[in-house]
Amino acid sequence: MIVLAIDIGGTKLAAGVVEPSGRILARAEVPTRAFEGLEPVLERIIGLGRALLARAELLGSQVVRVGVGCAGPVNRRRGLVLNPPNLPGWDRVPLAERLQAGLGLPIVLENDANAAALGEFRYGAGRGAGSLVYYTVSTGIGGGIVLDGRLWHGLADAAGEVGHMTVKPDGPVCGCGNRGCLEAMASGPSMVRLAKQALDAGRPSRLRAQSGFTAKELVQAAREGDALAREVWDEAVRCLGIGVAAVITILAPERIVVGGGVSRAGEFLLAPLREEVRRHVKLVPVQSVPILPAALGPDVGILGAAAVALDEG
Repeated sequence: MIVLAIDIGGTKLAAGVVEPSGRILARAEVPTRAFEGLEPVLERIIGLGRALLARAELLGSQVVRVGVGCAGPVNRRRGLVLNPPNLPGWDRVPLAERLQAGLGLPIVLENDANAAALGEFRYGAGRGAGSLVYYTVSTGIGGGIVLDGRLWHGLADAAGEVGHMTVKPDGPVCGCGNRGCLEAMASGPSMVRLAKQALDAGRPSRLRAQSGFTAKELVQAAREGDALAREVWDEAVRCLGIGVAAVITILAPERIVVGGGVSRAGEFLLAPLREEVRRHVKLVPVQSVPILPAALGPDVGILGAAAVALDEG
C-alpha cells in the first residue's frame, strides 16, 4: 500500500510518495508563499500532489490515500483547518474536502505536531517502543502523544499541547493567554525576548553587539560562556525539564523524543534536560525513559503525514 504524504507549513510545502516501510519513492517541495492567501496556496498543494501522483504512476505504484500534516488547530474528523497563525486567511477551511476534490483520493488530516510524533514513533527515534511523547521546540513548543501504538487525541483533538502547561506561575504571558507556559519560557523567540529584556535592564553581554540576534546565536553565546546567555539558556532547560517530568509522571511513556530547531543544540540541551527530569520524577522509573533527539530530520513532516495515512489502512 503506497500513500501520498503532504506536509503544509508556513514556509514550505513538502510532499512524498511513501511505502509502508518508510521508504520515500519520490518527493518534492515548493515555497508556501502563505502571504498570497488561501486559494493560491491550495493550488500549489494540489499541483504538488498531482505531480507526485503522476510520478508514482510512472514508478508502477498505486497510491491509495493521502495523509496531510498541517499546522493546527485542526478538526481532523471534519477535515477542517481552524485559522493557524502561520497560514493567514485559513479560517475554518474544509481542507480535506478541497484536497479530495483536487486529487481524487481519500484524505486523512492531522495536526502537524501529532503527525511528526507518529512519524518518529514508526520510523525514527521511537521505533520499537510502545509509547512516546514527542516535543518540537522551535518558534513555538508543540507535541504529540502516542500510547499503545496510537495517537492520543483527547477531547476536541486538544491532547498533546505540551507547550502550554504552566511551568512558572508568575512567568510572562504566553500567546495563548495563560501566564508562565513552557512555550513562553523555552521556545526560541521567548529566549530571545527574555535576553533582550535583561539587556534593556543594563546586563552586560556579548549579545549587546548583535541587536537582531537569533535563538541560535544566543545558544552559541551560552556555549561560549556568556553569562547572560547561559542564564537564559539554563532557565529554559530548567522549565523544559519541569514540563517533561510532569508528562513522564502522568503518562509513564517508554520514550521522550525532542525535535525542532532548538533541539539542534544536541547534548548541550539533552544532557542537562535529563538531569533536570531526574530531579523531579520520583514515582516512575525515570532511568528507563530515555530522552532522545528526533531522528527523522527534514523528512519528519513527510514521514509523519505518511504514517497518519497508513494508520487508516
